[in-house]
Amino acid sequence: MGSMNEHVNRRLHSLLGVFPIGLYLVFHLVANYFATRGPEAYNSVIEFVEGLPFLIFLEIFLIYLPLLFHSIYGIYIAFQASNNVSRYGYFRNLMFFVQRITGVITLIFISWHVWETRIQKALGEEVNFNMMADILDNPFMMIFYALGIISTVFHFSNGLWSFMVSWGITITPRSQVISTYVTGVIFITLTIIGLMSLFAFQV
Repeated sequence: MGSMNEHVNRRLHSLLGVFPIGLYLVFHLVANYFATRGPEAYNSVIEFVEGLPFLIFLEIFLIYLPLLFHSIYGIYIAFQASNNVSRYGYFRNLMFFVQRITGVITLIFISWHVWETRIQKALGEEVNFNMMADILDNPFMMIFYALGIISTVFHFSNGLWSFMVSWGITITPRSQVISTYVTGVIFITLTIIGLMSLFAFQV
């Protein structure tokens, strides 16, 4: 029964990393990319999102609760897993190791980002272009956000590869090689989008 529960939890952990957490990540990065078109464009997107009906319920059930389970179980996996990079050095072994490291970094980054935006909004601050520009005016925070975005996007992209294997989408070695290239392109594309958005706040 214990092994069955762990199997179910791992599959649920993998699923939630893509649906809905991964989809929200892509949406969030694309929304932030509007900052490259100027403060007015970015603020318009923020106003649209903030105006969605039942936003608080959408955030709780589609973002925060799935993210909470994914994070807690992800920490369990990270500290229970045995990494064999030094012994074997295979590419997938390395990806397995980096996936765990970026998971911890991503959790720290997202927690801080939520504090600086959603929590501050609840305390009366307005989430807009100027808020992000003020945050990123600090060079340390700029580096922190850049590393956070790279880590988060890698964790999602590599997790997408694992998701397709564990859910039986890519079974053959050839399909897994192809998905490696596909998820690599996704990582590069989303990283560029995220970093360009960051630089757009440097006014």
